[in-house]
Amino acid sequence: VKFSAFLDSKGVQSFNKLQRKLVLAFLVEEREQGLSVNSISRRLVAIKMFLRYLQQEGMLDRNVAEVMDSPRIWRMLPEVLSPAEVERMLELPDGDDRISIRDKALLEMFYATGLRVSEMADIKLEDLHFDSGYLRCMGKGSKMRVVPFGEKAREYLVKYLSDARPDFLKERSGREVFLTYRGTKFSRKGLWLLIKNYAKRAGVRKNVSPHTLRHSFASHLLANGAPLRVIQEMLGHVDIATTQIYTHVDQGRLRAIHSRFHPRG
Repeated sequence: VKFSAFLDSKGVQSFNKLQRKLVLAFLVEEREQGLSVNSISRRLVAIKMFLRYLQQEGMLDRNVAEVMDSPRIWRMLPEVLSPAEVERMLELPDGDDRISIRDKALLEMFYATGLRVSEMADIKLEDLHFDSGYLRCMGKGSKMRVVPFGEKAREYLVKYLSDARPDFLKERSGREVFLTYRGTKFSRKGLWLLIKNYAKRAGVRKNVSPHTLRHSFASHLLANGAPLRVIQEMLGHVDIATTQIYTHVDQGRLRAIHSRFHPRG
């Protein structure tokens, strides 16, 4: 019943119009409602059995859920924050002091890009391309990729670079975008503690880490209809064939998709 109501809300009037991404979007929504992994697993089994029945009765041409297995789903659907929970976190740094301005830009960039914590710590000034709205990121395996960021993130990042970052600079400072009060780049632990602190202040009771924002970035894009293949590109979850795409990546295409589907694009 809930699945049917969900499809109705998406304007799907026939199960023959069902797409796999809608099944995933439904499971994301259920996860955000607080359902356990076991409960969502049972949801998926029920959907697969129902669609299999329709197919056996000749009422369904193709069962899009047949090839979906739980292990793959759980890798794609780790614990995520709801858009409202993310919003509460992003709204917290609202002062005009250098710490608030930096943290605002940092949280916005985490959610806008889905970068890994080590990737965010390593981002340098020359990696930012404001005119085109993207950054270059060195990911796992020393693989370079392009990640778009939206207008909200751009706005707060520009403010940070002009109004706050100069106040963090010390003789020891490098080219990293985000600096600590000592003027050095953030450590993984430092960013982890910062995000944990804002999650606690926002009243988020989940076990939040920088990776949670990364998962939320992907899940919210997926739930809003972004193609899974493009999300994988943005996250850098790639096999060899996908990695080769980054050599000739179409930055305009990625930016357009990000702007269309990301809640703060």
